[in-house]
Amino acid sequence: MSPSGTPRRAGVEDAAALVGLRALMFEGMGRDPGPADAPWRAAALAWFTERLADPATFAAFVVDDPGAGVVSCAVGAVEVHGPGPGSPSGAHGRVSSVSTAPGARRRGHARACVSAVLAWFDEETDVRVVDLSATADGAGLYRSLGFDVPRTTALQRRVPSRTEG
Repeated sequence: MSPSGTPRRAGVEDAAALVGLRALMFEGMGRDPGPADAPWRAAALAWFTERLADPATFAAFVVDDPGAGVVSCAVGAVEVHGPGPGSPSGAHGRVSSVSTAPGARRRGHARACVSAVLAWFDEETDVRVVDLSATADGAGLYRSLGFDVPRTTALQRRVPSRTEG
């Protein structure tokens, strides 16, 4: 456990806490995360557990509260794209799952966790570009940390589920 308010690198033992904070993130985005036994939660637990075991391409940073446990997090992942002029290695970063428990908000925990993820990208990876998707509530924080509108228009296409009728 880190001193209260100081981010620490998460380990596999933190996977369940990361899933819980991810559910809070979805709620904050207006998406119902479903019940505690929703299938996505088991899949997310396995996903976090697997990735936390690969510290070269995945890092999560958390803030602990002495009474409440893990109360804030941010995740960073290295994604490999085709090399280009701005990224000779092809390594791109993605920040995701930034979330803080309601009782611990407005204390700088999210900023500290995201800053720790950015330091990891800067110091321990070949990443030269870092992307994230921001909510309206988080945009100011991310802009203050150097994020700006991408040079290209990001578009997305959803692939229909094979189980949808």
